[in-house]
Amino acid sequence: MLDDRDRRILDMLQKNAGISVTDLAERVALSVSACSRRIQRLEESGHIARRIIVLDRERMGVPTTVFALVKTAHHSDEWTEAFRRIISDIPEIVEAHRLTGNHDYILKIVLPRVEHYDVIYKQVVRKLELFDVSASISMEELKHGMAIPVGYAR
Repeated sequence: MLDDRDRRILDMLQKNAGISVTDLAERVALSVSACSRRIQRLEESGHIARRIIVLDRERMGVPTTVFALVKTAHHSDEWTEAFRRIISDIPEIVEAHRLTGNHDYILKIVLPRVEHYDVIYKQVVRKLELFDVSASISMEELKHGMAIPVGYAR
């Protein structure tokens, strides 16, 4: 079971994975060694999946976001695994979700410019049959973040 101090540690680490253990320990009122042990325990228990650095998309040259909604007539495990392999090999596809409702999948694609979407589209459809793909261009990002609520953690 996690306590409030563990949740505060998780919240602070997900907002700044580069925070020093000394600063973190001070903010949660622990000794450095006790804080370090808690972080290690949270990693071992799987509460901390990995530590990452978030890059600035504008500076990295991929400021454009396209969401592609995919419909397929195929739902076999083999087709799904082939689709998973194909999209995992395309770095511009940064997220993919299987959906309920009118579409089967949604892909979040980051691009240098909207015209580059056709390159990504062709990479997928040349390798796998899709029933329908419709794309929407993000005009403005209203909220972005990797941080998730920590209050539900067990």
